[in-house]
Amino acid sequence: MQYRIFTEPQQGASYETLLSVALAAERSGFDGFFRSDHYLVMGDADGLPGPTHAWLTLAALARETSTIRLGTLVSPITFHHPGQLAIAVAQADEMSGGRIEFGIGAGWYEDEHAAYGIPFPAMGERMSRLEEGLEQIVGLWTTPTGDTFSHDGEFHQISASPALPKPKQSPHPPIIIGGQGKKRTPALAARFCSDFNLPFLAPPNSVEVMDRVRVACAAIGRDPAEITFSAAQVLCLGETEADVERRAAAIGREPAELRENGMAGTVEEVQARADAFAELGVERIYLQVLDLGDLDHIALAGRALS
Repeated sequence: MQYRIFTEPQQGASYETLLSVALAAERSGFDGFFRSDHYLVMGDADGLPGPTHAWLTLAALARETSTIRLGTLVSPITFHHPGQLAIAVAQADEMSGGRIEFGIGAGWYEDEHAAYGIPFPAMGERMSRLEEGLEQIVGLWTTPTGDTFSHDGEFHQISASPALPKPKQSPHPPIIIGGQGKKRTPALAARFCSDFNLPFLAPPNSVEVMDRVRVACAAIGRDPAEITFSAAQVLCLGETEADVERRAAAIGREPAELRENGMAGTVEEVQARADAFAELGVERIYLQVLDLGDLDHIALAGRALS
């Protein structure tokens, strides 16, 4: 099993805080540092000092880390013009020496769009924008150097683009898609992704979602083994029950609820949860760390899960 640290900076984190977590993740042997792409706090947190831009953050971290993978889980297509996003991600990939992974989704949090003046169309249109955006971004990245790329989309038209810059990774950074959609999401995953993420599902509830992706792969003749299935799970780990209770209280959650819905409990309990996912074919877990000041938590997880 491969483990990555996953953060929610919109809840309140400066760049310096995110840097400290990314470096702690790297020191602790994790495969990657990932962050959400949101502009508005959720729940009762004050969100101070305010949101950070996901791709600005990752580009900076690319220069201050050396081994871990870096990416979003996930960037809403509603925040980004596909052409501009292709440039930003390609540049971050070059800056990192080829360590970027590109998580992309349709967007879901209407309030943050209103808070920053970003249009929020209906779900059907958002999914259509996601499909078109993926076609255009991948098209720009994979067009041979010296050729041009055009795409007459419904929402954006690209005409004779030089399709530069190219990402460091060839043909492009790994693409992460996730969610529980029954038709369009599995179809997009089969076409584009290398990592399909199961967001905050218990192991038994993951089987049906994974099977939909496998069916979608079969429909287009793609081997589903080419896709890594991953899970996102909140982390609340302790060497003792008192540690578990303290860390649960710090994020405003109950230990029993976290045990049911996340990677929570003692080292043995968390390892058992990971084993349950592995038995289903999940190969990667994104550990959602919500208390970004508790670097000992990250170090403990690194020791426990290595």
